Amino acid sequence: MDTVKLLSTKISIEEVADIVGSPSCGATSLFVGTTRDNFDNKKVVQLEYEAYEAMAETAMKKICSDIRGKWEVQNIAIVHRLGVVPVREASVVIAVSSPHRAESLEAVQFAIDALKSLVPIWKKEVYEGDTGQWKSNQECAWT
Repeated sequence: MDTVKLLSTKISIEEVADIVGSPSCGATSLFVGTTRDNFDNKKVVQLEYEAYEAMAETAMKKICSDIRGKWEVQNIAIVHRLGVVPVREASVVIAVSSPHRAESLEAVQFAIDALKSLVPIWKKEVYEGDTGQWKSNQECAWT
C-alpha cells in the first residue's frame, strides 16, 4: 500500500508509522524532517511550505513506484506538511516497511532524496525579527 498526503495540520509520526505497519515485516524505517531553530547564524522561528498540490502528489506517487522497482517493501507513506511549521515540528515524515531492515532503510534514504529533488514543494524560512526568505533547494533537479 502506498500513502501520500499533503497536510496543513501537525503530522502524527505515530499515525504514519501505523499506516505502514505489517505483521509480515520485520522492519519499519522512518525519516522525520523537523524545523530547526537556526540557519546561517540566524534564529529561525518557523518554516512555511507551499506546493503545487496535484503535481506534488503525482511526484510523490512516482517516488513510491520507483521504490517498489528497486526494493522489496510492503508499505510506503510519504507525508509532507504545508503552511506554517514551528520549530521542532515535523515538516515531512517518510515510513517504509519491509521484511528486512536493509530494504526499508535504503528506501527511506532514496525517498527523502527524491522528494527534495523532484517534488514541487517550496520552503520559506522565517527568522526572528525578519519577514523571512524563500530558500532555493540545491538538491532540486531543475536548478
